[in-house]
Amino acid sequence: MTPAIVERTLFDFSTVPGDDGWQILNDGVMGGVSSSRFERIRGLAVFQGTVSLDNNGGFASVRSPLIPPRLSGCDTFVLRVRGDGHRYKFTVRMQSSFDRAIYQSVFAPASAAWEELRLPFADFVPTFRGRTLTGEPPLDSAGIVSVGFLISEKQAGPFRLEIAWIQAVGR
Repeated sequence: MTPAIVERTLFDFSTVPGDDGWQILNDGVMGGVSSSRFERIRGLAVFQGTVSLDNNGGFASVRSPLIPPRLSGCDTFVLRVRGDGHRYKFTVRMQSSFDRAIYQSVFAPASAAWEELRLPFADFVPTFRGRTLTGEPPLDSAGIVSVGFLISEKQAGPFRLEIAWIQAVGR
């Protein structure tokens, strides 16, 4: 018997109005001057802004509101995105506190083309304030409480990432 496929849609930006409570967190928390916004435009979520390296800055991010713990059995995120040639990180939190480890997976969507990217949970790396952590447990589907997007790594200038939907899947 083939195991059942689990598919959970976390966010479908074509169907839910408003910004869904997503929160921006840029390098201004440490004196930087990068700016970004997350908005709904014609059935998509758009994360866009400008990364600045001034004042030792260099990142922009957005975080989802808390999601219900319903990802048990999932082992991969699937994102439908259209990029601009920059590298981004998909971030995942296993605790609601913002002063805890986040798990990150790097992706680089092609410029101006829609893609469905698969990010296996096993590829996520635990980090804290940009530093890789050792000794952290692996990403656990049952404990995921929030997801988000981050642009960093000295990619100064304007950026734009369009997101159609975010799913978690597994067998």
